[in-house]
Amino acid sequence: MDPLRVAVIGAGYWGPNLVRNFQASTECDLRSVCDLDEARARRAVGRYSTVKVTTAPEDVFGDPEIEAVAIATPAATHRRLAGAALEAGKHVMVEKPLASSVAEGEAIVQLAAERGLTLMSDHTYCYTPSVQRIRDLVATGTLGDIQYFDSVRINLGLVQRDIDVFWDLAPHDLSILDFILPDQWAPVGVAAHGADPIGAGHACVGYLTLPLKRGAIAHIHVNWLSPTKIRTTIIAGSRRTLVWDDLNPTQRLSIFDRGVDLHVPADTEAKREILVSYRSGEMVAPALPEAEALQSVVTEFATAVRARRAPLTDGQSGLRVLKMLDAAGRSLEDGGRVVPL
Repeated sequence: MDPLRVAVIGAGYWGPNLVRNFQASTECDLRSVCDLDEARARRAVGRYSTVKVTTAPEDVFGDPEIEAVAIATPAATHRRLAGAALEAGKHVMVEKPLASSVAEGEAIVQLAAERGLTLMSDHTYCYTPSVQRIRDLVATGTLGDIQYFDSVRINLGLVQRDIDVFWDLAPHDLSILDFILPDQWAPVGVAAHGADPIGAGHACVGYLTLPLKRGAIAHIHVNWLSPTKIRTTIIAGSRRTLVWDDLNPTQRLSIFDRGVDLHVPADTEAKREILVSYRSGEMVAPALPEAEALQSVVTEFATAVRARRAPLTDGQSGLRVLKMLDAAGRSLEDGGRVVPL
């Protein structure tokens, strides 16, 4: 198949990473980079690159040679830019979060469906070898029935001026949760608690609690004020428990055959006690390939467009993450109550 002819809009924090991976991809042909700062766009494409540089998104939308657009601009601009690209007949990939509100996200998803175009959410963590393996372990029942999901994503900074810590960091964990859990363990609500101890005007430390179907629970801690950086997730099942340490390149995943088993006697009239036993089996650290997740993202985008299928992280997955973020905001305003999804 011919390479997908792509443009990138936005050359700030995330845009240069997209530019680099599109340039390295054999499935894509980067044709243009757009940014309000022309010098920044030129730095992203490189001194000797022949990729077009423009400061006007209209140049991208009006170029008949460009088939698809990757948007890496602030969330508040996603509705306008993604909508204009879809109206122009371009396939679209959008950096997380999909939009700045559920209503805007729904409008983007609906427009893509009406136009028969591919819409992809750039949930990059879902394309890491670690998360891909976790998804397989959950799907095959290796972990057993899911009991809890516990994630910590904390570091010092960067304190954002326009969004709180939930909108900045939690989309990563929420997109992972959405990606790895089948529908039978999907979240049914969100409770949020946050604090602003430095007077930033919005939460800088936050905790999300999400009741899951079938009695399981998820908990996410996000924090801009921690002196140490931690990226750890624990996923416990009835058979095994998995620990993912994203900052440990030599052993990112550890699978423990350790846990608690309950045995209820059949003759409950004779003996009502529940017998508790503890498993203390071996730990396995599976070998994982080293691969840049963003290269898998651009490959999936091109493949989905050419195959005319939904990407693994499509617009609907981006919309589900938006709905969880929206519920978290309403929970914060209402004292931390559980807001149904």
